[in-house]
Amino acid sequence: MTMDPKFNKTDPAEMLDYIQPRFREILAALEEDPTREGLLDTPKRFAKSIQFLTSGYRTCVDTVVGKGIFAAESSEMVIVKDIELYSLCEHHMLPFFGKAHVAYIPNKKIIGLSKIPRIVDVFARRLQVQERLTAQVADALMEVLQPLGVAVVIEACHFCMMMRGVEKQNSKTITSAMRGDFFTDPTTRKEFLTLIK
Repeated sequence: MTMDPKFNKTDPAEMLDYIQPRFREILAALEEDPTREGLLDTPKRFAKSIQFLTSGYRTCVDTVVGKGIFAAESSEMVIVKDIELYSLCEHHMLPFFGKAHVAYIPNKKIIGLSKIPRIVDVFARRLQVQERLTAQVADALMEVLQPLGVAVVIEACHFCMMMRGVEKQNSKTITSAMRGDFFTDPTTRKEFLTLIK
């Protein structure tokens, strides 16, 4: 299926109009009846849901950070831990969910604390692999804040491992990305890992 060249991906209404009939075709291909009562509005609900779950493609870090960076003399570690995250695995389009722990060491600038979970959401609300998501959050903070270092650890459970394939419900994946002082200084890294336990 080729993309309609007139389709405007930045227009939310056009995106919904584009997705709905195609999802209706998928339902029919699954030998379901898209006209039955329970499925009648499902293509519309799916379109709205997938639009929200992939909204990170239409959001940028600079926009969510806005004016949330402030001058400060502090150079002590700042940690925001247990940030809930929900994303979709790009291989099976099944959810993975968990927590992100993010730290940085200021270099004359600090960021509003609410901006860190927003940055996580920018990248989580895309089709993802956890390894790339972890690195993207770290690199984005390094770019917008230019701190002495950034550390990101993500712990997540993946439905593509839990409800299909290997079917291991209790497995958890942990990924980390260390930048700057967190990468070069073992003591700093150890302090961060101790504090997020």
